Amino acid sequence: MEQIQTIEIPIAGMDCTECTQHVQHAISGVSGVKKVDVFLSSEKAIVQLNPSIVKMADIRTAVKNAGYSVAAKDEETKTPNAALGEFSRRMFTAFGLAFGAVIIIVVLGEWLGLLDGLTKIIPFPVGVALVLLGGAPIFLNVIRATLNRQVIAHTLMSIGAIAALLVGEWTTAMVVIFFMHIGGYTERLTAEGARHAVKDLTAMAPQTARVEKDGEEKEIPITEVQLNDIVVVRPGEKIPVDGEVISGHAAVDQSSVTGESMPVEAGIGSQVRSATILKQGTLKVRTQAVGAQSMFGRVIKMVEEAEAHRADVQQFADKFSAYYLPVVAGIAALTFLISRNPLATAAVLLVACSCTIALATPIAMLATIGLNAKHGVLIKGGKYIETLARADVLLIDKTGTLTLGKPIVTDIVSLNGMDEHTLLSYSASADRYSEHPLAAALRRAASEREVSLHEITNFESIAGMGVRAVIEGKHISVGKHENTIPGQAKELEAQGKTVLFVSIDNSLAGFIAAADTLRHEVPEALQEAKRLGIKKVELLTGDNERTASSVAGALNISYRANLLPEDKIRIVKEYQSQGHIVVMAGDGINDAPALAQANVGIAMKAGTDIAIEAAHITLLREDWTLIPQVIAAAQRTMRVVKGNLGFTAAYNIIGLLLAAFGFLPPMLAAALQSIPDLGILGNSARLLKNQ
Repeated sequence: MEQIQTIEIPIAGMDCTECTQHVQHAISGVSGVKKVDVFLSSEKAIVQLNPSIVKMADIRTAVKNAGYSVAAKDEETKTPNAALGEFSRRMFTAFGLAFGAVIIIVVLGEWLGLLDGLTKIIPFPVGVALVLLGGAPIFLNVIRATLNRQVIAHTLMSIGAIAALLVGEWTTAMVVIFFMHIGGYTERLTAEGARHAVKDLTAMAPQTARVEKDGEEKEIPITEVQLNDIVVVRPGEKIPVDGEVISGHAAVDQSSVTGESMPVEAGIGSQVRSATILKQGTLKVRTQAVGAQSMFGRVIKMVEEAEAHRADVQQFADKFSAYYLPVVAGIAALTFLISRNPLATAAVLLVACSCTIALATPIAMLATIGLNAKHGVLIKGGKYIETLARADVLLIDKTGTLTLGKPIVTDIVSLNGMDEHTLLSYSASADRYSEHPLAAALRRAASEREVSLHEITNFESIAGMGVRAVIEGKHISVGKHENTIPGQAKELEAQGKTVLFVSIDNSLAGFIAAADTLRHEVPEALQEAKRLGIKKVELLTGDNERTASSVAGALNISYRANLLPEDKIRIVKEYQSQGHIVVMAGDGINDAPALAQANVGIAMKAGTDIAIEAAHITLLREDWTLIPQVIAAAQRTMRVVKGNLGFTAAYNIIGLLLAAFGFLPPMLAAALQSIPDLGILGNSARLLKNQ
């Protein structure tokens, strides 16, 4: 069998999605590479390859030939063309400071017709040398891309600069080179704006831990912490690992992970998370997960890799960018054929802004994903932001989603002479390995009443139905009852309680009622969701008709009861077949299939790992107000994206028309080329302020 390995490779020099496409194309061309995902936000590539065929040197060479570089893990990411990056930045700074005033004079000189004297003072060969010196890093990058059969944004501008030299306009070419550097700087600035929220999140990760070994404490790098190590955390410090508290009591600020502003109490037996902050007290924590395996590490990984799930509008922009440059080249050729004006032709090449089109969507998406992660909402990709913004149906699970998921036992009714103590003991024992909130309620009730539990065998959990087990040779089942329901059980269900029927050897022995508490913020959150465009809200639950009716009636929503997991999938598909965009919110194993089937699945923090994995959005805080908040954020983001695309489209069309008809001089065309980047950055920055 072929061996496949997945590795992460840091990539230096990417400024836009066009860059990620070039890197992806380069690495994909290496023999033995199976799959490549390149991420602008985290500046890395995740590569699946056959290690017996692919060598790291091959990938480095491929990336270098594409005009980028592979940095060491501990190296600071550098700008494009690593070999010339530092020279390029220093040259640009010196060039800008020393000749900025001169350039302004040159531009004004062109408008006022004062360049004749300047061109006489500086010989043409000297001007050409200045252009070649200033443009060397850019020209080399264009040559490298051309050899790899790639057309990049600077290709057209370089042709424009060369065209200006060929007609004797070295001053124009010089200004073009200057503004090419300005454009490169603004593109880096814009890309950095997209990465900002993600990098802020990454910066929260602890770098060291104080580990206790043999009675001594030693601070070590987080990479050296092992499972089961005892980590000591003092007031004001970040908890560096996920683990269980074995000593101490403290208040923990979890806002960095969940967005929750109020500290929570942690004592012996409590679970604590990496990157949360100890406000008061001292804790000793037994390490259960560290680094990338911790909850915070998984959050960072999900945010970084969310870029792979691109929105349809982003995929359209990426495809459009691939065809845009050839179209511009065609317009330039047509301009020259009709007007025979080389300066107008050069202006067409100079004013084109392909990177701006490619950046219009990911800048906004990455800002929203990164910022929401800091607020306790994990979005797995831009495609789910775009879809959520158009959603009109919200389907909701009950237990643990609409309710707190911590029901309490309210009634125990035994039949056929069995006492309540024995009935609770059998039911709690049968449910001792179940993760369902009702099972936890049975175990809590047994503990509070000091009821001992039995050892069980042949445990079986049946999604949507309950559990089965063998206790002391008896076959015990706890859950739904398919036969006639006693009148007293119907009365309890009418009160909105969930009734669990306990059967022994297929004979009903009694039933236990439990009540869950509706989350206090749900009614207001649902009203806000409706205001944002959700036209239909429906409760989908495995509970009985009476319980479902009681909860749905309190919220003034429709409901469907007695559902199995496959029923929930069927209902999701039913709405989708009618053209609706469906959001499903749930938390349990039985919700996972419906979460995956929905256009957008939202999992609650308290849910199972299976539900969280299946969902497209995860709420790290058990707060229903986050649902309308993320819907509103998605809608704001799409307004910004559409604004970005509309602005760049209009800007490019107007610029190309003005240049083609000779109304835009090459110098001004070069100067205007970098403005859309700043426009997009400014427009997208509104997301960071509003969310």
